[in-house]
Amino acid sequence: MTYHDTQESLQANARWDKPIHHERPIRVICIGAGASGLLFAYKLQRSFRNFSLTVYDKNPEISGTWTENRYPGCACDVPSHSYTYSFFPNPDFTHYYSGSAEIRKYFQKFASTFGLERFVKTQHEVKAANWDDAQSKWVVEVMDVKSGEVITDSGDFLINATGFLNNWQWPKVDGLDTFKGDLAHTARWPEDLDLRGKRVGLIGNGSSGIQVLPAIQPYVSSLTTFIRHNTWITKPFGKSEPRPFTEEELHEFRNDPSTLLEHRKEAESDMNNMFGVFLKDHPIQQDARKMNVEAMEVRLNKDKELSTRLIPDWSVGCRRYTPGPGYLEALQAPNVNVVYGGVTEVLPNGCKTSTGEVFELDTLICATGFDVSHRPRFPLVGKDGVNLQDTWAKSPRSYMSMGAPDMPNYIMVMGPNSPSGNGPVLSAIEAQVSYALRMIDRLQTENIRSFVPKDSAVETFNDYVDTFMEKTVWKDVCKSWYKNGTTNGRVTGLWPGSTLHFLEAVREPRWEDWEVSYEGNLFSWLGNGYSQCETTPGADLAWYLCDEDRTEWGSRRKRREEEIMPTTAKVEKNSGEKVEEKRQAENGGLRRDSAAAVA
Repeated sequence: MTYHDTQESLQANARWDKPIHHERPIRVICIGAGASGLLFAYKLQRSFRNFSLTVYDKNPEISGTWTENRYPGCACDVPSHSYTYSFFPNPDFTHYYSGSAEIRKYFQKFASTFGLERFVKTQHEVKAANWDDAQSKWVVEVMDVKSGEVITDSGDFLINATGFLNNWQWPKVDGLDTFKGDLAHTARWPEDLDLRGKRVGLIGNGSSGIQVLPAIQPYVSSLTTFIRHNTWITKPFGKSEPRPFTEEELHEFRNDPSTLLEHRKEAESDMNNMFGVFLKDHPIQQDARKMNVEAMEVRLNKDKELSTRLIPDWSVGCRRYTPGPGYLEALQAPNVNVVYGGVTEVLPNGCKTSTGEVFELDTLICATGFDVSHRPRFPLVGKDGVNLQDTWAKSPRSYMSMGAPDMPNYIMVMGPNSPSGNGPVLSAIEAQVSYALRMIDRLQTENIRSFVPKDSAVETFNDYVDTFMEKTVWKDVCKSWYKNGTTNGRVTGLWPGSTLHFLEAVREPRWEDWEVSYEGNLFSWLGNGYSQCETTPGADLAWYLCDEDRTEWGSRRKRREEEIMPTTAKVEKNSGEKVEEKRQAENGGLRRDSAAAVA
């Protein structure tokens, strides 16, 4: 008998002496202590027992991207109260759109409120993960960032919560290491960097570059911004321009939970009501384009050259919206020099462009974004020695944004084709974490060794994605991180539908899409014939008796209505009365007023 067979026999036999669904000890490893990793830690400790968890994070503090991004002007481009967990509001946000410091504080408060720090090891970076099939465990190599020491850990389940805007990268340009002045990346901003009176260069006009430029423009001697691509500069998501909340608003948020909830629902509904803008030839898309062209031209003071250079010919939403309060105005400031074209070489004293022109600089800022390939940054070796780095070298192909081929007991949060730009993000993260917990629950309470998505499910899901994307503006000819920084590549950064569509799609795992491996007898989880109820002191042994039917609705329709319909509408529906008033003007089920949210 092999070691593997012995372990199977021991674990399977152990269940014969326990009641049904016995919760065996389980070990979980999570990578990343940002929004996803912290939520996972909270949800796991909330519902599970007989587990151990370690969350590894390479940074000195928790909060993920909001710990790393501290550049001037760094802020979230969605309304503050639409960037919280559904169950943990924050009445203390001071602005309609929050800066990185306030968001970082929010996640730190969340962690301290629920004591999540006890699960987290900061300054510990995962360097490799290997699936040990004999033990049905992940063996993970972790480096202590301070000492350089490498330790080994192992777990039954591996959660990758590193996020998709985390692995920052320098621009691929010759001579970068020869620059003698101050060199900074927006995701690694030096705390002591003083730009006052300096000649500053800025590479990149994506979201980070658009935020940092107006923030530093008033304090520098000169600012040369190198622009390679045009982009839509829209207003931020939501109905309000950037502004602080009034003292009256803050007082109501802090003292009247119903007022805050109403505000949160309005902000969230606005985000969930914009999906039509991403569909080609949709009326909302057409309206949004017209309004954005007019708005940009007005802000550019009808400057024909700037308008021609900056206003795209591709659709609004082909790449991530780039709300830029003050950006277009700052481009026209006397101390700002707009250079069209990329930097071809960095010199010790400045930058050279494709025309051969040299710009002398004291400081060079690189707002050049992140590696968004979704390819693991460390060797991730699953069953049969398959390394996901190799499998995804050209293009990542996930299962439902969370599973990966040949990777047992492995779930990604915000993996390929997650709804990162389809609507609210944190609600999508909550759905993915809940999905992971469903799998961990089965692993703990049944005699299951491993789950791995079937190859056929991975392939057919990606076939669906590619077919769906053809009708979206994301397939327009524009360079976008949605397409891994390419112009015409596959759309791997977005879900094929709205965020609400995603929430419904992943609510119930499709177990038939997973290859499930068991230990011993397939049904040994049935145990010794006793229920958990019978072995719990003081339990109600007739818990199923009641005076009305309180069981879960049997159809998806009824379960959905229970959640999404207002209480008054539920009453009307149950009594056979009309549920809704006449619908607003719609096209394809989407409200026309959505265009205003992205204009």
